[in-house]
Amino acid sequence: MPVSDKDILFEDNHLIAVNKRAGDIVQVDETGDESLDEMVKKYIAIKYNKPSDVFLGVMHRLDRPVSGVILFARTSKALARMNDVFKNREVKKTYWAVVRNKPAALSGTLVHWLLKNTQKNVVTAHAKEVAGSQRAELSYKLIGELGGFYLLEVDPLTGRSHQIRVQLASMGCPIVGDNKYGYPRGSRKGSICLHARRLQFTHPVKKEPVTIFAKLPVDGFWERFEEF
Repeated sequence: MPVSDKDILFEDNHLIAVNKRAGDIVQVDETGDESLDEMVKKYIAIKYNKPSDVFLGVMHRLDRPVSGVILFARTSKALARMNDVFKNREVKKTYWAVVRNKPAALSGTLVHWLLKNTQKNVVTAHAKEVAGSQRAELSYKLIGELGGFYLLEVDPLTGRSHQIRVQLASMGCPIVGDNKYGYPRGSRKGSICLHARRLQFTHPVKKEPVTIFAKLPVDGFWERFEEF
């Protein structure tokens, strides 16, 4: 499905942010499916009548089954500066996750060492460092309950592959729909209830604070949590 005005969360001459749909891939992979960055390039080309190649820089990613805020650079200067911002952890990322099991502690910090099996695209969490692992840390808090499902707000302090998914599963709270990490069944739509809710950072050119906020998907379930 093409990117349209309703998908755009923020746009200026330097940056563009999109509310990613669950199921979209950020960059092309072995599936050959059209990637989100190519869809955004087409959107820019049509909107601004650009006949030549559109520049679009990718500085972070979301897993395919995850929805929410994703930010792209529209210039090479913005890309270079934002790469530094992400590398230096000067971006505050906030996610919402729905789980079926209530966490034992209503808020807390999780620290694990994550090891990725690249052949199977699965990450395992370890309580202590193991060879080849990377330290992962996040904080979470319970912010709502609806119909026996629990809404967690999650702030990852590191940016590891599948981090939120495997760390929440490791405390007994797999994300709804995420059968790769322990939820009993997957979603027919190929989505999980993990949403990049908010990005906060200092604009790389204007040096002003920016907060980008993404509404929840409308799928008959997720949007019921919008009130929180």
